[in-house]
Amino acid sequence: MPQPDPALLPPTAAAEAQASASAARASQTTAAAPRHGSTVLAPRPLFWAMLALGIGGFAIGTVEFATMGLLKEVERGLSISTPEAGQLISAYALGVVVGAPVLAAVGARLPRKALALGLMAFYALANLSSFAAADYGTMMMSRFAAGLPHGAYFGTAAVIAASLVAPTKRGWAIATVMSGLTIANVLGVPAATWLGQAFGWRLLFVATAVIALACVALVARFVPFEPAHPEASVRRELSALRRVQLWLALAVGVVGFGGFFATYTYIAHTMTAVAGLPESLIPLVVALYGLGMVVGNVVGGRLADRSVMGTIYWALASVAAVMVVYGLAASWWPTALLMVFVVGGSGSILIPALQSRLLDSAPGAATLATSLSHSALNVANALGAFLGGVVIAAGWGFTAPAYVGAVLAVLGLAIALLSGRLERRHPVS
Repeated sequence: MPQPDPALLPPTAAAEAQASASAARASQTTAAAPRHGSTVLAPRPLFWAMLALGIGGFAIGTVEFATMGLLKEVERGLSISTPEAGQLISAYALGVVVGAPVLAAVGARLPRKALALGLMAFYALANLSSFAAADYGTMMMSRFAAGLPHGAYFGTAAVIAASLVAPTKRGWAIATVMSGLTIANVLGVPAATWLGQAFGWRLLFVATAVIALACVALVARFVPFEPAHPEASVRRELSALRRVQLWLALAVGVVGFGGFFATYTYIAHTMTAVAGLPESLIPLVVALYGLGMVVGNVVGGRLADRSVMGTIYWALASVAAVMVVYGLAASWWPTALLMVFVVGGSGSILIPALQSRLLDSAPGAATLATSLSHSALNVANALGAFLGGVVIAAGWGFTAPAYVGAVLAVLGLAIALLSGRLERRHPVS
């Protein structure tokens, strides 16, 4: 069964970047509450602290999605099949799913700076192990290990960012830190894809390790130390898991955004085999998606400020429609490229409202909630890639995953409508 052979999945990067950024909107609802250990920085040291944290997101976003863009080179380098190469993507996603809630909860009693340093240092080592992996088995283990700190780092970085500014600027702070993912999607991924095609795919992991170590050095130098919250505990973080609305929000992300991944996982094959574009233009396709993502982030953020649930309903319906149009338009390269931009934008519109909904559903457990969003998006990654592979294996062609994506988006909309109905009947569920 074909597994993710994506030229890219920047939707996750886009999603995660805007997801964590929009967490700020939810956190602002408690902005007046006193914050333990907060250190409001002056503009200059704040700039360096935000840059230090953001570089970690740049490293993670670049290697995660450039690996997908270089999957064919990985196949040739390890002498493996396309399904086997796709399993490497699934291994990373599984690492994110497992590591995000576990490390966020276990690290709850640690000072946030120490936790961020440890997570990013581990990320650097894991990527160096991928560079040195001699065979498929060791590469599989190294990619799983690299995924473990992914979500927990973003959750920790978001909490640190919010603590460094006045309560009224938390949204800006988190958005600034998470912009590392956005920049990676627009610049880092296309550049890394080209680098790997020209000079060897293993260099990607060395470059990522260097960037991650630079993040460690800058965080150590510029991010102030703050003691852990005296009431922090694994139990306190995990208490949020008792909330029905939290699970419904996660389900919307998994199913609804799974539809997006069903399409985007196989976009490289669609662009080359269906639209007729040469492989050398895949970096351009990635960048075009990134531009759509930026536009979608802006639109989605503004819409979410007006109505969280209304935006979720509208965005999922739009994603379903866009997937159908994409499937019909992919056979002609001009319309195919246009729809790549539209697909990137439509998917990104959903994330600000979805993340705000998730944060609203888990008061008192911001780190866990932010980390779980990354788990949900990577489950969506695996689900969409798997279902897309099913229809391709059935011989329905590379446009078939788009129609699977439309169905999943409709199912996600149904879950969102159920969540909204329950909330109207039981506002404190």
